[in-house]
Amino acid sequence: MPKLLEILLASLLINNIVIMRFIALCPYIGMTNDVKQSIGMSIAVSFVMVLASTVTWFLYNIVLVPLDLKFLQILVFILIIASLVQLVEFYLKKAAPALYMAMGIYLPLITTNCAILAVTLDNISENYTFIQSIVYSLGTAAGFMLAMILLAGLRQRIRTSAIPHFMRGNPILFVLSSLIATAFMGFAGLIK
Repeated sequence: MPKLLEILLASLLINNIVIMRFIALCPYIGMTNDVKQSIGMSIAVSFVMVLASTVTWFLYNIVLVPLDLKFLQILVFILIIASLVQLVEFYLKKAAPALYMAMGIYLPLITTNCAILAVTLDNISENYTFIQSIVYSLGTAAGFMLAMILLAGLRQRIRTSAIPHFMRGNPILFVLSSLIATAFMGFAGLIK
């Protein structure tokens, strides 16, 4: 059990996929204009991330390894992720059309969201068991959501702040992101 807690905390805080590893910056910058949008995008990414981790773990360990087809893992993983994103897109189009419209191009881009592929590949490279891979993907998904909500909240705050003209837009977002990353470095000693 302590190993699972370590995996969860490490993926959530210490090795946060966005803040510490700088993976998935496209939705991080593009979908944090509004907190509700950020939460919606995070939920969609989290769903795909956990489901992709589940399916790819089984497919890798039950099909690819026994048949000595490990060299196909990236291709197979991307196909699985793309299929899952299509399912999420169909669901959101019917169940939450406002969120579907707000996500715009970023929803199909979940397919190419490197965070999802990174998590599936991390599960294999770390040789996680099935339960460990689920815990890792849940922690990473929660870390993704945390990063999105943090930046969305800060973006709301800076809308009313006096920011020099040359720093408006993406420059201030990257400065804020670097400050968040610096703060998150404090979690590095949490797990030894």
